[in-house]
Amino acid sequence: MSMPVAPTLGDILRLEEQELNHEFGAEAPGSEDEIEQEEVPEGFCVECKDQKAQVFCEQCQEDFCDVCGGMIHRTGRRRLHTFKALDSAHATSEAVAADNSVDKEVEHDSNIDTDMCDSEAKRDDDVEESDDNGKSTTEDIRMSGAMSVTFSAQSGRVETGSSGPSFAEWITERAKYIPLRLTLKERKYLRLLEAALNVSEYTDKIDVLMYGSKSKRIVAQIKELCAILSGLVLASDYKAGQSLFEERQFEDNEEFYQKIFEIGRRHKVMNPEKMRNEYGKLMYMLQDSQLSDVQSMLSFSAVSPIKTVYSVLESLGVTYVLEDEMVAVATKEIVAQGKARSQVQLEIKQKERAIEYLCKAYATHDCPAEVIRQCLYSIGDNHAYLRFNRDPCDRMLGYLTRLFDAQKAESESFSLAILYGRDGARLSHSHTNQFHYVRQTLTLWREIQHDMFMLWHHADTDLLSAKNTYRLKDTGQGLNRVQSCPRVSKSAHTILHRTQKAVGRWVGSAMIHLGDHNVPNALMFIDKYNQVSSILNPIVRVLEFLETHEAVARDTSGKTVSSSQRDVVRFIESAYGTIEQAKKLILADFFRSAFDGSGSDNFFDAGSCIDGRLTSAWNWCSSVEKKPFFNVFLLSGFVGFNGGPEGFS
Repeated sequence: MSMPVAPTLGDILRLEEQELNHEFGAEAPGSEDEIEQEEVPEGFCVECKDQKAQVFCEQCQEDFCDVCGGMIHRTGRRRLHTFKALDSAHATSEAVAADNSVDKEVEHDSNIDTDMCDSEAKRDDDVEESDDNGKSTTEDIRMSGAMSVTFSAQSGRVETGSSGPSFAEWITERAKYIPLRLTLKERKYLRLLEAALNVSEYTDKIDVLMYGSKSKRIVAQIKELCAILSGLVLASDYKAGQSLFEERQFEDNEEFYQKIFEIGRRHKVMNPEKMRNEYGKLMYMLQDSQLSDVQSMLSFSAVSPIKTVYSVLESLGVTYVLEDEMVAVATKEIVAQGKARSQVQLEIKQKERAIEYLCKAYATHDCPAEVIRQCLYSIGDNHAYLRFNRDPCDRMLGYLTRLFDAQKAESESFSLAILYGRDGARLSHSHTNQFHYVRQTLTLWREIQHDMFMLWHHADTDLLSAKNTYRLKDTGQGLNRVQSCPRVSKSAHTILHRTQKAVGRWVGSAMIHLGDHNVPNALMFIDKYNQVSSILNPIVRVLEFLETHEAVARDTSGKTVSSSQRDVVRFIESAYGTIEQAKKLILADFFRSAFDGSGSDNFFDAGSCIDGRLTSAWNWCSSVEKKPFFNVFLLSGFVGFNGGPEGFS
């Protein structure tokens, strides 16, 4: 009779891991033989299997969509492969709306260990410079000439040489992702939601490793939050609260809770600087509420789709209002900079008349004029969002191309060349390659900001999909929810492919981290790229401050110049030579050190990958107070990149 073998430490650890994985919803990975090979539908891409095939590779003998074909054949010998267009009338790869067929079950265990992000950055590819002088200016806008508000001025897409959609087509597609502006009543509910989330300790009690039923803890926390909301609503409006909650259970008020949680999500998309702490709790709570065992115990669903301009107009049957050319005038953002007062007043009147015309022309019994006005204001909010978040990238691209030569450096001080190991740099680039590396990175950031509403829409869908579960894992920065992001990944690769076509050959890695230890889930991806404007806007304001004093230095009359402005000019000139040199010093340091692959906690996670480029910029921001030009930042009123009482909060 054989004696029982005592379990080893490895056996115990494996057993505990299996128990934890079971508790947090992780599926046991099956063998390769158990994975069914998904058949490729006829006429679809062999790589992604859900996009129509657009090109045929004569060497691979396979059909690809434009994005997958470009990514697979970007490097190595595959770059020499030849393509043949399958259908000249197909939809171009510039269409950024992801196909609804992505809503299939995804494998949960999608955390993949990646190689070094900068493996491809060792090759310094020559980049062809494309023409960046594509900005169009709007001339005098008349009510009879609404089309003078050009598509390029409104949309601001990177030109790739292909014929793009008309403004009506563009705004109709974009309206599917533009959140509807909150009404006054909805803003009251928003304040109550923020107050309830502020006192909630949801993630502290749920995202911890402990024994016991996690589902029961989730249900208890969700019901506690709903109870707090119910009490706040009752306290703020007794009659409304009494009609909602008197002798009713949580499931009886399902529609109310869906509405109030949707309001919070919609407000955050349009105002990324708001709800910094509360939004994460809200999304993780809604994510947990979608779990099947939680749903059975909770007895109601807390998730409903975010209201967009298109969804509201579609529900009322008036989507054709977006095809009217007057929408361009009614939603145009009026910027007073560089315009005479009379011109600004004229544009304001034109916009007001266009809004009134559209409201009267398209109002119906089911769709009152106030709803159309709210939709038009929401589209206008979209343009304001783009100006604050996307336009700083345009400004920095302008400074790069105007003040620096792509072929040679003006002097050693203004050279953009970086060397691996020097000043923490992880990359080695010549001045020319670094110029193009910075240019393509800023262009990519610009395109991501331009399509942020679409990316946020897909991130919301990925996070709250009942079929897309997560796993709680230590990523090196504490416990995080690691979850695959199929829709965000597809859209991000489409944007990357579009940018690569616009700037020419790519310098560095094209790896996009999603669903791994670097970027655990779609919420982290959105949060990262929401920081681009917080990084660039303060730098742009400092440069504008210097340009203002550069004009002061040229003003010899001194009639409109104060003594304090003269003192600032004398200080800058004594410290840096000229104001122009001070601008170049700041920009040269930013273009070198903020794009050098540094900033990661270890050797493997930094570099030239798409995520690493933003990490390097954060690293530069964290050490700006040590820079020799920091006193110029302080003179301009700089208070920080994360904002403060005077800034973003």
